[in-house]
Amino acid sequence: MAGKLQFTLDDYQKAAIKWRKDLLMLPIIGIQDTLQYMTGRPGIRYKENVGSIYADAQFAPYKATRSGNVNLQLDFRTLETHFGNVVAKFEPNSAISTLLGTGATKGAGQMTTPTALHVLAQIAKGLSEHLNDAIWNGVRNANGDTTKDLFDGFDTITQKEITAGAISAENGNYMKISEEITSANAVDVAKEILFSLDPRLRSQELLMFCSQDFADKYNEAYLMSHGGIPYNTQYNHTTVEGSNGRLKLVPLYNKADSKFIHICPKSNMLVGYDQMGDIESIMVKEYEPFILTYIATMFFGVQFESIDKRRFKAVEITV
Repeated sequence: MAGKLQFTLDDYQKAAIKWRKDLLMLPIIGIQDTLQYMTGRPGIRYKENVGSIYADAQFAPYKATRSGNVNLQLDFRTLETHFGNVVAKFEPNSAISTLLGTGATKGAGQMTTPTALHVLAQIAKGLSEHLNDAIWNGVRNANGDTTKDLFDGFDTITQKEITAGAISAENGNYMKISEEITSANAVDVAKEILFSLDPRLRSQELLMFCSQDFADKYNEAYLMSHGGIPYNTQYNHTTVEGSNGRLKLVPLYNKADSKFIHICPKSNMLVGYDQMGDIESIMVKEYEPFILTYIATMFFGVQFESIDKRRFKAVEITV
């Protein structure tokens, strides 16, 4: 048994080469609890234009001489993925002991012994946790040393667009709430948000990205205000009352400290990465005795496809 657990540098290097695509994909798979409500865009290196085109051409009573100009509204945005890397030292024997201790070998295949791949996968899984943490509050800092420095998160992008005036009450894609949200008023607040949406936005299947605290208060408020209604048969309400089931509450742990609630369809939340080229890589090196170094590179970034009021609304909580 002991011999099976002694992996050489060559074992790790071969695993990194053989399972390169899988290991690169693991950080993306690891953020599925958030990404399941968003739209992944693979194959994005650096920048790509995304967005919507609206035209005001229309039918009218037939006239042989009819002619007119079409006013095209181009709502293009830039999805930018930034090239990042990780250089992580690890002690192989400790990593194997950790895997054995956590029972990581139980499950698919009923494996009895971890492999070099399991160790590398465990490191890749840790990378996904930091990506998840930065999805909303990341702030691009080219000189930084953490995942939150790699790219601008959705909240950061929102704040920049508010400052620039692109997200505003005048544009119909912004709303401010200056009262404290409690278990007494959360349902009223949610309805106020719902009723403020542009009719074309409200008619779609929408997601309300919020904190778990807001969802909890919504459920408490719903229980207090609708307790005697016959159809109130469950505590955990996942959609906003009055939306015909179209506005779904999406409480996320990484939204805990966010001052924004976002409302839009899943297709509007873009998460960009590459996974399709040969620039991203994984390798294992030995620079000092008994210690190996996990080295990986990848592209990652997020963006709203559109901030037009027909596709998006940001709600800022200012208390």
